[in-house]
This record gives sequence, structure tokens and C-alpha cells, in this order.
Amino acid sequence: MTITVTGPVTKNTTTVALGLAQIRIGLASTYIGQTRAILTSSDSIGALATTKFTGNVDFFKLESGFPLMEDATFPLRESAMMEIAFKEQTPKNWAVARGLDPTGYTDDHQGEIGLGNMATPVYLRMEAVYTFPDGTNTMTIIFPRCQAVSSQEADFQTEDVVAVPISLEAKRADSDVSGGHVIWDNSPIGKIVWDDATQTTTSTTTSTTTTTSP
Repeated sequence: MTITVTGPVTKNTTTVALGLAQIRIGLASTYIGQTRAILTSSDSIGALATTKFTGNVDFFKLESGFPLMEDATFPLRESAMMEIAFKEQTPKNWAVARGLDPTGYTDDHQGEIGLGNMATPVYLRMEAVYTFPDGTNTMTIIFPRCQAVSSQEADFQTEDVVAVPISLEAKRADSDVSGGHVIWDNSPIGKIVWDDATQTTTSTTTSTTTTTSP
């Protein structure tokens, strides 16, 4: 008997996403002129329990007549957020969660973070590098300027590791804001980049004339 396959089928198995992204963190001011992925695995915050990207768009619907009929739809606002939960309880990771500059925390088991002194979170650069199961192709979500905007919660349990949640909210990085850069004028809160490991990557910085195509 011949079996007929109906419904949607997988056209390319190398595009199927399975697993977690690697979250890499740096200071926004240091890398604001870079449009492509620039952070390395040494900037990773380590093992994660969850990684979740959310892109929100609010729309206004113009209606007229009776009964009302839709005439047009206009986007009102757009935002992007990366929600993660880190397993490695290091001073650097907690500094990121608390909105502090993480560059001063280089030792995994030495340092301190004061409580009761919250201030405006520093602007960070986040790169969420997802590697497809084929081990070659990647998809990278880049927030050139973002801030940690969540409360910290560490649930210590007998038979499970602690996973501290962080919400990293993308902020404008274009030339109309202080600390932004003209290179982000066409994608002010970031971009998603697919790479098959064959393209040549060049970067634009504030001190060079080399450019990267979007």
C-alpha cells in the first residue's frame, strides 16, 4: 500500500531549531559600531536553563462605516526582549542580572555585589548565538544596546540547579539617541543574522571606514 503524505512537511532539516542559544554579553559602548556578531564564546554567561526571544508589535486598526470595516492597519510600537535563565552563579552573571557593569568581575569565585543600591541599569550588548543541529549554520540575535529589566530570583533546591532569570530588553541604538550610532539607523533596536559559515564578515567601528552589509 502506498502511503501519501499530506500536510506540511520539512523541506530542509538543517533549518530546524533544537536546543538553546548561547548568550554573550559585552558593554554597548565598546561595540556600538559593530553590526555583525563580534563577541566571542569567552563572553558567554555559560550554561543556561532557558532562552526565549520575544518580539512585540502593537497595531492600530483604522475602521469606518457601519457596520465598521477595517480600512488599514498601522504599527504603533515595536519592542524586543530576550528572556534567559543562567545556571552558573558567578559574580559576573549576577552583575549582569543586577544591571551592573560586568567587566570588573573576572573571577568566578571572588567579588561582591551590594544590595539596596539599585541604579539605572548599564547598557549592554547582547548576542544570542543559536547553532543549528548540523553544527555549522547559525542564527544570531543582536541587541546593540539593551538593559536588564527583571527582578532576581534564586530558587535553591535539593535535586536541581539554581536558574536565575534575566530579561534583557532591547533599547534604541540609532544616531538619534545618546550612545547610539548611525550604523543602526535602519534597525534601531537590533537585528537577526543568519550565517552559513561561508560569508566574509567585516565590521564597522567608529574609528574605521570598513563597512558591513546588513
